[in-house]
Amino acid sequence: MAARMDISPPLAIIEGAFTKGNVSDMENDNLDNEKQVTLGKPPRHLSVMQHCVSSGRMIAEANLELDVGIVVHKSSSDEKTEFLPVLRSGSCAEIGPKQFMEDEHICIDDLLGHLETTAKFTSPGAFYGVFDGHGGTDAAVFIRENILKFIVEDAHFPICVEKAIKSAFLKADYAFADASSLDISSGTTALAALIFGRTLIIANAGDCRAVLGRRGRAIEMSKDHKPNCTSERIRIEKLGGVIYDGYLNGQLSVARALGDWHMKGPKGSACPLSAEPELQETDLSEEDEFLIMGCDGLWDVMSSQCAVTMARKELMLHNDPERCSRELVREALKRNTCDNLTVIVVCFSADPPPRIEIPQTRVRRSISSEGLNLLKGVLDCN
Repeated sequence: MAARMDISPPLAIIEGAFTKGNVSDMENDNLDNEKQVTLGKPPRHLSVMQHCVSSGRMIAEANLELDVGIVVHKSSSDEKTEFLPVLRSGSCAEIGPKQFMEDEHICIDDLLGHLETTAKFTSPGAFYGVFDGHGGTDAAVFIRENILKFIVEDAHFPICVEKAIKSAFLKADYAFADASSLDISSGTTALAALIFGRTLIIANAGDCRAVLGRRGRAIEMSKDHKPNCTSERIRIEKLGGVIYDGYLNGQLSVARALGDWHMKGPKGSACPLSAEPELQETDLSEEDEFLIMGCDGLWDVMSSQCAVTMARKELMLHNDPERCSRELVREALKRNTCDNLTVIVVCFSADPPPRIEIPQTRVRRSISSEGLNLLKGVLDCN
C-alpha cells in the first residue's frame, strides 16, 4: 500500500538466524541506509561477516553456512554458455492486517504458449509481475491485465526489449487515464520480470523489489523508489515537487507509480510522480537459483538476504516454489507487517539448490618459547 496511512511502524525487527552475508550487490547511498534504520526497517546493505580469532568459531560459522546452504562456487565460462533455465514458479498473496486487498500479480511460465500465434519470438520465455495498488484496485487490475499486451505489441519488441518495456509502461499509464469507467485517481506500483532464454530483465516503478538468489547470496535486481531516496529526491525537486515526512507532495510514499492521475499533469509532461520504470538486465548462469519478487509488505519487515537465505533453505527441503512463497508470507505476518503481502518465487532449475561442501582450511599457529612461558605463568597465578 503506497497511500499514506496513520499506522505506526512496527517495533524493531530482530532477524535471528536468517541474516547472513551481504544484503545486496546494488549500490545505494549511505544516506538512504541511515534513514531505513531510523524507520525501524532492516538495512538493505549489511556486512555481517566478521574475522574470527579462534579456530572453534571459524568451524562453527562454517557449519552454520552449511545448514542454510550458503556456498562459494565458481562456474566456468563453458557452464554459463550452456546453461538454459528451466522455469517454474509459485506465488502467495494475503490481505494481511489491511481492510482491503489491493495487490495483484501474474505468473506466466510459458510465454510462447500464452501468446500463441501473436508471438514475435521463438526462444523460451516467461513473464511475472507484482502490482501493489493504492486508493482502490482499479489501477492494479488494469495494469496486470494489459501491461504484457503493451510490451509485446510495441514496435521495438522483440528487437529492443528494453525500449519496448519502457514504452509499454507509459502507454499503459496513458491508457488507464483514458479509461472513463475506472477510478483514475487510484494508482499502483509495478514490478515486472521478463525472461528470454538466459536473459532476465527486471523493470520496476515503485517500491516492490526483485531479488536474485545466487548460491545463497542476495542480488537485488531493482531499487525501491522512495521519495527520500537521494536520486528520486533530486528528480522530484527539479520538477517542482516537495517531500513532506517522506511522502511525495505529502500524499504518496512512493516516487514512481502508474495511475494517480490527480497528481499528474497533462500526458507527456514531466511531473514529480513518474511512471517510467528503471531496468536491470543480467544473463542467468548455473549459480542463479531463484528469483523472489515481492511487494513492500514483505521488504518492510525482512531484508533481501534474509529472504534469500530462508527461501533457499525451504527449497532444499521440499523444492516447491509455491510452498516457499507461502512460507515467506507467513514469516512476514509473524513479523507484524502492516501491509498486504504478495510474493512470487521463480526457480531456474528442476532440481533443488545443491548442498555444497565447504572445505575446512587448517590454520597452523605457532607460539614462541617466551610467549609459552608467559602463558604458563598466567595460568599458574590463576
